[in-house]
Amino acid sequence: MDKPTRTQYLTFRANGRLYALPALAVAEIIAVPPVAKLPQSPKPLLGMANLRGSVMAVASLRALLGHEIEVAGVHTRAIVLDGASPIAITIDAVESLVSMGQAQVETRQSKLAAELGELLNGAFMDGVAAKILDMPALLARAFVPRAIVPRAIVPRAKQASPDRVSTGKLSGQRGEQAQPDRKSLVTFEVADQLYALPLGEVREIIALPSVSAVPHAEALILGLVAYRDSLLPLLSLRGLLGFPLQGSARNKIIVTSVAGLTVGLVADCMREIVHADPALIEPAPALLAARAGGETRIDAIYRGEYGLVSLLAGEKLFGDEVMARLGNQSATEASASPTASVARALQFLVFRLAAEEFALPISAVDEVAAVPDKITRLPKTPKFLSGVVNLRGEVLPVIDQRSRFDLPKFSDDGGRQRLVVVRSARHQAGLIVDGISGVLAAAAEAVEPAPHLAGEESRLVRGVLNLEAAGRLILVLDPDELLTRTERSLLENFNATVKAGGAAATPAAARKTPRQRSGPSNP
Repeated sequence: MDKPTRTQYLTFRANGRLYALPALAVAEIIAVPPVAKLPQSPKPLLGMANLRGSVMAVASLRALLGHEIEVAGVHTRAIVLDGASPIAITIDAVESLVSMGQAQVETRQSKLAAELGELLNGAFMDGVAAKILDMPALLARAFVPRAIVPRAIVPRAKQASPDRVSTGKLSGQRGEQAQPDRKSLVTFEVADQLYALPLGEVREIIALPSVSAVPHAEALILGLVAYRDSLLPLLSLRGLLGFPLQGSARNKIIVTSVAGLTVGLVADCMREIVHADPALIEPAPALLAARAGGETRIDAIYRGEYGLVSLLAGEKLFGDEVMARLGNQSATEASASPTASVARALQFLVFRLAAEEFALPISAVDEVAAVPDKITRLPKTPKFLSGVVNLRGEVLPVIDQRSRFDLPKFSDDGGRQRLVVVRSARHQAGLIVDGISGVLAAAAEAVEPAPHLAGEESRLVRGVLNLEAAGRLILVLDPDELLTRTERSLLENFNATVKAGGAAATPAAARKTPRQRSGPSNP
């Protein structure tokens, strides 16, 4: 005679109730991991987290049942559901693992006893009644999965090389009235002065981690840091340019290549990404070129909006004796290394909003600038549209990204906010963000798809950069989805008005130039 079939159940608590799930539906139980929050997502979705190198969605059981989410306590855990795509559900506490026969599980009367918000498959007695949750039904009720449409990481709107970008007028399709090609420059600060490198020569811009000093190295050689699968030699731009060495928490590493060798140049801080008019770039004066100090590193001068910017030339930065100290790896080996080819695959601009980091493909970013002092508010427009500014002769709509994502208003911290000028297939707009974290490079396969749990709202997330070693999850936004259909329609009407009215349609206040900053700022 066959023994009665028994099923194991994991029991746990949420909002003072005892619930259960079949043990086979549970892959593991973990501490609640740090999460990256998805803007404007359904309340139950807490965000996305890293599970041993894979991205998983994290949802609150309390919220799935219609209750308020409480701050995690000492007993709070996350149940990782078994399945092709990992999903973690936060609970108040784990109770026990029990084994129940079929006769002990009530399936009919339990559904009649379900409280508001509960979806049940049954119940059994384990001292007190334990309700078996219908977890697939709970998730389906809270999240309407979006249609899974393959999307390329690089926006279709821009296929040109990063240092040759054509910009057009706001109205209609980009490029209707193309301006002369501009040169994309990454500007940074060294000893209160502005310098720049061509964007095409910059692989990444990252924060300065702990550094292993190199014995008997010159002062300008700061040491080595772990970078991907190798070691990255760090050199001080202050030392290279003849300034006294001085460390700061704001220091950034500009990863570039010199004669095929990957090096990190340490700057005081990153400033902007600008598209420079070639007519405003002049060769370095002969007097500077003749000097023996750091000025010999300067290749050209750009007369930018915020003053003179010195353009550096990689081949002029280092002498032979410095290159010898960087290692014995030949230029041919360095340029052919897998790390170098992978690192150049895709580039992302990473910016901050509240406590979260987001990324945009660098190919969708026209430039990064300071937020203008004067933004002209337009009447009868939604709160997300801060107004318009005149950016080198073009009327640019400005969107407060905090307001767009329903985040609290930003408190002024001395001008650290930035204006990221983003271009999609049909629109160009300036996004006000809290600050710039840097520029990251990643192979296309390193960008994981976002979990499809948040319905239409999650369409603005194209993928997730999972930097497991650094403990960072960065949501990659889709430039085409940053605006809702209603907002895109509003901008199209706005564009048509500007096109029809020309400069006359531009408010007088918006024709003022952006502010002239008197001091350095931290992106």
